[in-house]
Amino acid sequence: MNSTTQILKSHRSDRSYLAKPIDDRILDDIIECAWLAPTSVNSQQVSVIVTRDAATRARIAELAGGQPWIAQAPVFITFVLDMHKSQLAIAAEGKEQIAHQSLESIVSGATDVGIALEAVMTAARSHGLGVVPIGGIRRDPTALIELLQLPELTFPVAGVVLGYVDQQAPQKPRMPMAGFRHEEHYRQDVLPETIRSYNQTIVEHWQQTGRTDGDNWGNNTASYYQHIYFPAVQPAILRQGFGIDK
Repeated sequence: MNSTTQILKSHRSDRSYLAKPIDDRILDDIIECAWLAPTSVNSQQVSVIVTRDAATRARIAELAGGQPWIAQAPVFITFVLDMHKSQLAIAAEGKEQIAHQSLESIVSGATDVGIALEAVMTAARSHGLGVVPIGGIRRDPTALIELLQLPELTFPVAGVVLGYVDQQAPQKPRMPMAGFRHEEHYRQDVLPETIRSYNQTIVEHWQQTGRTDGDNWGNNTASYYQHIYFPAVQPAILRQGFGIDK
């Protein structure tokens, strides 16, 4: 173990922040970590929108379904799948970009966004900041696209809150390693017992942290996955010019 792995393994999603601003040098250092992160075929198909304006952060909090920590913390970063800039570069060479018409481009771009997001979260926590990743920006993607003035062939995939923590959140327990790590091939046989064990663990965690509405993992996940979680994503991403291999 070393200091980097300790940071990674101590992740928690903090949702209580001070109004204390983040120094520009610290923020620049954090963003540079995402800027230098790897991307598929050096496509650099990720861009970030840094939002410090209080009114804009409040609007993003509203669009994300009412998440007050977005408005509370001093910085919010939106990670954008960006094939607009590659289209410009390819057109400048007299060629045509067609990769954005494929579902593969969305998978590849979302993967690169995830890499950049983790780089930001790790770097921020190394500076003593708290973080919480936000998928709720996909709840009303068209409104967010308009708010951030995103051009065609871009899509806001995820965001992250950055700030100094007021009240630290407890670290949420994970499913036993048997449900995550598989040697040589996928082990379906271990999952029923692994899930049963984790259901008990997470309920105990909710009880210990005073969450009276906490349920087991199966029921909690069902509350999201018994329906299409963010149904506005597909029509919005198609309007932005992406395709899904029709």
